[in-house]
Amino acid sequence: MRIVSGGIQHETNTFATVPTTLADFQRDSDCGDELQGGDLLREMYLGTGTVHGGYLDEAAARGIEIEPVINVRAQPAGPVEGAAFEHMLQLLLDRIAAAGSCDAVALDLHGAMVTDQEEDAEGAIITAVRELVGSEMPILVTLDLHANITRTMAEKSDCLIGYDTYPHVDMNERGREAISVLHQIVSGEVRPCQAYRQLPLLTMPPMQCTLREPMGGLIQELHQLEQGEGIVTATIAMGFPFADIRDAGVTALVTANGDQALAEARVEELAARLWGLRDDLQPDLTTVEEAMRFAKETADGLVILADGSDNPGGGAPCDGTVALSAMIDADFQGGVVGVLYDPETARRAHEVGEGGEAEFEIGGKTDAFHGETVKARCRVKRLGNGRFQFGGPMRRGCPGDLGAMAVLEIGGVEVVVGSRRMQLLDREMVRIVGVEPAEKRLLVVKSAVHFRADIGPLAGTIFDADTPGIHRPDFAAFDYRKLRRPIYPLDPGVVGPGEMGSSVQ
Repeated sequence: MRIVSGGIQHETNTFATVPTTLADFQRDSDCGDELQGGDLLREMYLGTGTVHGGYLDEAAARGIEIEPVINVRAQPAGPVEGAAFEHMLQLLLDRIAAAGSCDAVALDLHGAMVTDQEEDAEGAIITAVRELVGSEMPILVTLDLHANITRTMAEKSDCLIGYDTYPHVDMNERGREAISVLHQIVSGEVRPCQAYRQLPLLTMPPMQCTLREPMGGLIQELHQLEQGEGIVTATIAMGFPFADIRDAGVTALVTANGDQALAEARVEELAARLWGLRDDLQPDLTTVEEAMRFAKETADGLVILADGSDNPGGGAPCDGTVALSAMIDADFQGGVVGVLYDPETARRAHEVGEGGEAEFEIGGKTDAFHGETVKARCRVKRLGNGRFQFGGPMRRGCPGDLGAMAVLEIGGVEVVVGSRRMQLLDREMVRIVGVEPAEKRLLVVKSAVHFRADIGPLAGTIFDADTPGIHRPDFAAFDYRKLRRPIYPLDPGVVGPGEMGSSVQ
């Protein structure tokens, strides 16, 4: 058996002001300017906590030949430039064609990519691959939990499999599942019948976290559903709400073996269960001042304030200063903010040198939504080159690079700055410059949820920050123009699954 695999991944925040270019994919994919595939991808991903790692691991375990032709990604930001998307899509198609005879295709996609010409970029990818390989070739697609899954994506693929966890600690597992299901399809053991339901529901990242309720219990129910007779796989996609497109929001899918009626019945049950939790899936936010007061007066151990509004993992600039300014103004002791994206400040810190003091202008350099530049005299406490290896559950074993780094000390507050925009999701990202999170009173992380996998266990208390920004978990902060309506919670009276006149699609 021979499988061809490929991937193009981007989570697009349409409210972001910085577009995503081909150079961003070239930089973030570590595959060179030609976005290489083949042996380079095998070397990069085999045995890692990634989807393509799962593809390769399961193929090796089953004796399946797999040819990874491309796997590229860019940090979330604004819409992908159309020319860049077309270039990468053509690379994918040309390399699938050049790979020769194969039995199936596995696509490692995100599910929330938008270009300046195409709202449903993944739908365009799957459709193009389908046209290339024909109607009989099995195509299985793995997707992020934040995928905005469209009907086109479901109809043009044989099976969609989404992550079950947020933080995404099951990427390798889902990749292995994909190859397993493809093996069963090609061997004739499974005839996939996929049912798709789009709910009139938007949710924000904090309560999408599967380490919290109600999502933790909901995923347990999903796994029980998958154990049912005749069920191949099932997916809950919570959607990416920072994309102003028609199809943003929550979807459910169930794939049964040769029984479309069974798939339809189970997906209706799953959609109704999701709809019943709609109020529990809306977040509560905490101000920086409240978090500081709790850390000083009440906390037992580390307090983490998740500055999700400036989460680069959702397209924010990662140079917001609202929390940093508040901590400095309050003369807070034992606080740290990280990792703030500011290559200019990092470069100046390296010029000043460890132990030196100088005037710095920190952050607030991308847009006007995340706070003004902080001008302060700082001591350069520590410098670093930014190279590390992911040690936590997400991307374990993969190399990482934050570029030139520095820890600046301003009174009792430290700010960790880096030269590459990346959310703080692994403790190694700050340990490499001498910051031990567990030793701090208050840690402000530039992340919404992913930090919970590796850094979260160090905390006694975690709050979701009430700060401004283009990834703010508050629907009132956004002016949706293209989103389908009515939809909850923007339209409280919307009718959902299991109710008379259901608007589930």
